[in-house]
Amino acid sequence: AQFIFSRRKPKSKASASISPTTATTATSTLAGDFSLEDIYPFDYLHFPAILTTSFLSAMESDASCSLVLCGKSSVETEIAKRLKDKNSLRFPDDTKVSIFLESEAKHLVKDDDDAFNLSLFMNSIITHRFGRFLVWSPRLSSTHDVVSHNFSELPVGSVCVTDIQFKGRGRTKNVWESPKGCLMFSFSLDMEDGRVVPLVQYVVSLAVTEAVKDVCDKKGLPYIDVKIKWPNDLYLDGLKVGGILCTSTYRSKKFHVSVGNKHYYDCNKSKRTARCLVALICSTCRLKERVGLNVDNEQPTTCLNAGLKEMSPAPNLLKREEILGGFFHKFETFFDLFMEQGFKSLEELYYRTWLHSEQRVIVEEKVENQVVQNVVTIQGLTSSGYLLAIGDDNQMYELHPDGNSFDFFKGLVRRKI
Repeated sequence: AQFIFSRRKPKSKASASISPTTATTATSTLAGDFSLEDIYPFDYLHFPAILTTSFLSAMESDASCSLVLCGKSSVETEIAKRLKDKNSLRFPDDTKVSIFLESEAKHLVKDDDDAFNLSLFMNSIITHRFGRFLVWSPRLSSTHDVVSHNFSELPVGSVCVTDIQFKGRGRTKNVWESPKGCLMFSFSLDMEDGRVVPLVQYVVSLAVTEAVKDVCDKKGLPYIDVKIKWPNDLYLDGLKVGGILCTSTYRSKKFHVSVGNKHYYDCNKSKRTARCLVALICSTCRLKERVGLNVDNEQPTTCLNAGLKEMSPAPNLLKREEILGGFFHKFETFFDLFMEQGFKSLEELYYRTWLHSEQRVIVEEKVENQVVQNVVTIQGLTSSGYLLAIGDDNQMYELHPDGNSFDFFKGLVRRKI
């Protein structure tokens, strides 16, 4: 893989600019494609999907949507009843929303339908805050739309799940349908320190990988080693099986941030938002986290259960509901550690899970019309969440995108630190 870097004269941390000056080319020993749809830390989910031209055969038309609400306890159940009675949930477009309680949702599921099992998920939840209020739909334009456009109505920590997602938007305005078998969900959380928001996607990624291991262990299944490809992709045996997206908005002196599916927006606007994120360090941040994970769909790449079948003929495969329940358990534990002790408390485990330790990158830079090669080795992450690298001259560098390229490693700025 060829990577494009930019190099500039060293500046103090306080005055350092993100803009590149001189384009350079680098080659990495790590195989695979790295991409970034928008400026870090708002990395958009590279979600495996199948291009579709018609949705008329689906359960619902694009102009309508059924949402099923359920809760872990009587508190969340009362919230579900209130939302249904008030018909409070909305979409950003003219989609007609029909709201049901869990007890009313049987007509949405066919006898032979492999729909998300609400009872199985709720029985697997042992958290205090996250995942206790669930919004499910058999077919949805975007889980992100539900979470982001209903902040004031949904309790913090709510999760939205769908079996089929049909409105992932690409650069060429194609419409994409994510197939059944994917675990597709979005959830929200609040934070008070905007400086650490870029690190939340790493906590989410780590929670996904550890949840998969934990579920395999509990079910007596072979160990599945899902790896993290920085900043927000998940890989199994060299193939992509999922991704993470963290986004945020700032309203009424609060930052609203989400994690979820692939969307596109203006990169210049993204850069302004990212700078604002760092500046508003005393504001409350609400995050929207969106996650996609191939559990039982072997196309278009591979999935977790395909990996299991190669290791064992046992029919006891992974279920989306169990993984999601395990994820929230791990995430709540990791998130509490992160908020109390910082990302340092999770770094050792994170580095054991990612693909980049000691990755060597050869940087070719033009100096007075001459190509000069320099080598940097990735050491880890900086305190701000970017890549930390060391040169053969023992100089430390911070690597991060410049925001001018859709290809992640073709838009990196190398800055001395």
